[in-house]
Formats: sequence, structure tokens, C-alpha cells
Amino acid sequence: MDVGAAKKLLRENGIAIIGDDSRLGNETGTQIQLAGAVVNVYDKGTFLVQGGNRGLVESVKAILGQAEPTSKHSASNKIFVVYGHDEDAKRDTENLLRRWGLEPLLLDQKPSGGNTIIENLERYTGEARYAIVLATPDDEGHRACHPEEKSFRVRQNVVLELGMVLALLGRKHVAILIKKSGEMENPSDIDGLIYIPFEDKIEEGEAKVKLFKELLEAGYDIPANRL
Repeated sequence: MDVGAAKKLLRENGIAIIGDDSRLGNETGTQIQLAGAVVNVYDKGTFLVQGGNRGLVESVKAILGQAEPTSKHSASNKIFVVYGHDEDAKRDTENLLRRWGLEPLLLDQKPSGGNTIIENLERYTGEARYAIVLATPDDEGHRACHPEEKSFRVRQNVVLELGMVLALLGRKHVAILIKKSGEMENPSDIDGLIYIPFEDKIEEGEAKVKLFKELLEAGYDIPANRL
């Protein structure tokens, strides 16, 4: 059991999730806020449901108790990657994560199983507890009737997938690597999002260091000598 899988099960069973996830004070897991209860999903794959609404607590226990157990390794080393048309940025991110001993999940490398892209995104996001979104200047746009405001933008599929991983994982579990190229728009103005700018190479400079620190904060076990 990991956070993504727990949230997916809750939503599928009509349980409303409120607010953002938060890491537990002892950094051993993540807390999901419900209306009348909380769910603590621990990094080792177990969970605990608490709250004043006893009916809700028992319902959530029954729902989450149906999930297949997830090994600590698979729950802790997978990261979902959202990308556009910048193949260099995608390759750099994949290589960097693998060098850190993590497993990047990229949809074009996974079997579709006859599912739609949205269904596969929900499926594979449920295997990870963190997502990296590559915001690269693949498109251009501006407000209607204001061509002088033209600027670079990420592709629409990246915006859609960004919204989905924010909903599924919470904003504290999503890092946006934004490529600074001329006038590049941020794909969202939501407060509190983690933006990490990079120039050409993600594997070089401050972007790599900042991402490393964010993943450590999220609970990933990465040896310091791999930085």
C-alpha cells in the first residue's frame, strides 16, 4: 500500500479527500486528510485510520484492507514522470533518477493494456508517491487579441497530467522542472508548487541539487555520494 494507491481506492469508493497530504512528524509516512478522519500511510506499506467519525473510519479500513500489500522497495523508489516533446530533458531526467537508484515511470515505456492514456496515467501514478513534471517550451500562445503577449508554453497534455498528479499525489509530492527559454510561462499559478528551473541540462547545476533535496525531503533513500 502506498499513498497513490490509497487515494485511488478512496476516490473509487466515493470517499472525499480534503486538503493536501502532509508528511508525518517522524517522517515515516504520509497523512491523508478526510472529512472526519485521517489516514496515515506508512512508507513500509501499512496504514492507520483515525478520527471521530467511527462509521467513516470503519468504512475506510474496509476499503484499504482490500488492497494488495506493496513492498517497501516498490513503494519507495518509483517516481512518475510527465513530459512533453523535449526528448533531451526526458532522457536526462530518466538517467538521473536511475543513477540515484530510483525507478522512473514513463507512459511511453509501459504497456497500455488496451487502456486510454488517462486510465494508464491513473494506474501508473498509483504505483508512485511522487511525480516530476517536465515543463518545457514546446508550444507558443497568448491571450486572444493580444499577439504581443506571445510566450512559450508547455503542451496541453502536460497541463492536463500536471493537474491529475496534483490531485492524486498532492502538491507537496510534485516537482515541476521548468526549462527557462525566453519568455516561458509557468504552467500553473497555484501557490506552493515546487518549481525547479533549469537551462539546458538537468544533470548539471542547481536543478540537480534542488531536485535531490526535494526527493530526500519526500522520503526517498538516495546515497549522498550519488549526487
